[in-house]
Amino acid sequence: MELVNIEKLLEKYLSAETTLSEEKVLKTYFTGNNVAAHLVEYQALFAFFATEKNERYTKTIHLNRNNQKWKWLSVAASIVLMVGVYSGYQQNEQRKVNEKLYAETQVALKMLASNLNKGTVAIGHLQKFENTKNKIFNKSK
Repeated sequence: MELVNIEKLLEKYLSAETTLSEEKVLKTYFTGNNVAAHLVEYQALFAFFATEKNERYTKTIHLNRNNQKWKWLSVAASIVLMVGVYSGYQQNEQRKVNEKLYAETQVALKMLASNLNKGTVAIGHLQKFENTKNKIFNKSK
């Protein structure tokens, strides 16, 4: 009866359908000395699992310190990027201020030019008056 049960559990184990308690039963059976002759080939498999379970990795693991260099490099790159964005923003704002001042200066210069043109016209009238006055006074002498 027990051999039939072990064979069914072994079939379930090979198709990856066993529970932990069923695997414990198989482990106990195959690590013992009274294994059926046609199941001896599986005894080596379970013996291997039992010995490998106790194996530990004893070598020291050396961590690569290059990761810290990359960390600081990424921090420096972030700072350079932020300074670049900030200075670009400042230049853009300064350009806007300069354009506004240029536009206001153009308006002031146009107003000055129109007033100067009015003065030039008035001076032209005065020049005609002066020429006429000179003609009158020069003839009378």
